[in-house]
Formats: sequence, structure tokens, C-alpha cells
Amino acid sequence: QVQLVESGGGLVQAGGSLRLSCAASGPTFSRYVMGWFRQAPGKERDFVAAIRWSDGTTDYSDSVKGRFTISRDNAKNTVYLQMSSLKPEDTAVYYCAGSSSVVITTRRYNYWGQGTQVTVSS
Repeated sequence: QVQLVESGGGLVQAGGSLRLSCAASGPTFSRYVMGWFRQAPGKERDFVAAIRWSDGTTDYSDSVKGRFTISRDNAKNTVYLQMSSLKPEDTAVYYCAGSSSVVITTRRYNYWGQGTQVTVSS
């Protein structure tokens, strides 16, 4: 059973930075691609970024491209989301997710973490 545990959320001022972590455990074949999603109050959950464990290939939504960086530490089974130049509209609950697909652009994720709140004040 895959388990994903996020950490690193919090309150930050606009223009600031924050790094989220996602510690993964369980069968690696079940999580070839790892992604970050976010959901703001009253809105749908949106894709943010993804990374493939095997080769580090990444994918980003247009709204975060150039500001957020996804990375992974294979030895620690941990995926990171470095967020910079944060804006109030980045405020949301951020979820880590794992997909059994090897396609970096997949939006089919099988496993989800519990989420971590990120609040950006203006």
C-alpha cells in the first residue's frame, strides 16, 4: 500500500518562498510519476507539477511555470515542491499524489496524501 505524507505548508507573505515535501512509502511500481495538486476553497483541485521517478522528467502548469520547481530524492523516497515568488492566488491545500502511469502528462493518480495548507498573504 502506497502512503504519501506531505509537510512544509504554512503562512508566507507574497513574494516569499516555501518548500513542500512528500515522503512516499510502498511499492515503487505503483508510483512511477509523482505530482502536486492544489485546491483552493470553492474550486476544483488543479494540477501543479509532476515528476517521473526514473529520469526526473518534469511537467508544470502554466500558472506556476518559472516560479515552482519539483524535484525528487530517490534515496529518501521524497518529492519536493519549491515554491518561489508566491502570490495570494497560490493559497490552497496542496496535495501530493502518485500515479502508476509512466506518462509524465498523466492526470490519473491512484494515491493521495492528506494535504498541507499553504496561505499567501498580500
